[in-house]
Amino acid sequence: MSVPVAFNDVGKPAKDILTKDYPVGGVKLEVKTTAPNGVTFKVNGQRDNKTGIIVGDLETKYTDRKNGLAFTEAWTTSNHLNGKIELENNLAKGLKVELLTSLLPSVNEKAAKVNAIYKQPNIHTVATLDFFKTHLNVNTVFGRDGFLVGGEVAYSIKDAKVSRYNATVGFSARDYAVAIHALNNLDQYAASYYHRVSENLEASGKASWTNKGVNAVALEVGAKLHLDPTAFVKGKITNLGVVGVSYTQLLRPGVKVNIGAAVDTSRLNENAHRLGLALTFEN
Repeated sequence: MSVPVAFNDVGKPAKDILTKDYPVGGVKLEVKTTAPNGVTFKVNGQRDNKTGIIVGDLETKYTDRKNGLAFTEAWTTSNHLNGKIELENNLAKGLKVELLTSLLPSVNEKAAKVNAIYKQPNIHTVATLDFFKTHLNVNTVFGRDGFLVGGEVAYSIKDAKVSRYNATVGFSARDYAVAIHALNNLDQYAASYYHRVSENLEASGKASWTNKGVNAVALEVGAKLHLDPTAFVKGKITNLGVVGVSYTQLLRPGVKVNIGAAVDTSRLNENAHRLGLALTFEN
């Protein structure tokens, strides 16, 4: 018996096809190195093509796999100091506890959360407690023979009431997966599918609907084609006529380039199109 995916990962194969590897709207650089003692350093930088603003962060992560301990600290260009401590299989088998902290010294803004992740065959539960906002969020997914059923509840301790609830069902097999989500107190619905058509071709689609506003259904379909072991192309289109394309190439081990574009076919003569580039270096 296997452990089901987390609530937020139900339908992830379809989501990855439609959203991942589309670096539109900016230029992104990521450099990741690992020291001999296992300490990982990661530098992220991104420039927005429209505003010209550059943001970035420096992250350091130390992992002690033998004792199930990991510590991560990050410093961003907006002067955010973020920290994360992870303990896995220390308190109980299948239980992972995470403490996440954030500090913005310029305005003395603080945040702290605790995540408890419990995984066993056929069940995957995540509980999050926000200390300063006094919010408790709990989600659980039950799985068996490829079928998934999950629910999520957000509770405001300060107001003593449920602030949000979501639900999902899905089915996953070796070559395909389907999922249905009911979100935002069952006001929004989404259905998605993923299909591995062949060894080199994957396809997915998503339909979204809300019972507020114009009640229109939003549609999006996409595909991923592996050209060879080092390169692939992706494409997608929405019912609004926005076309997305991307190309990813592994130049050499540890060096990857990703180019993307989003074209609004209903506004071809306007400045409504976006381009992007992402470079990744990893040793």
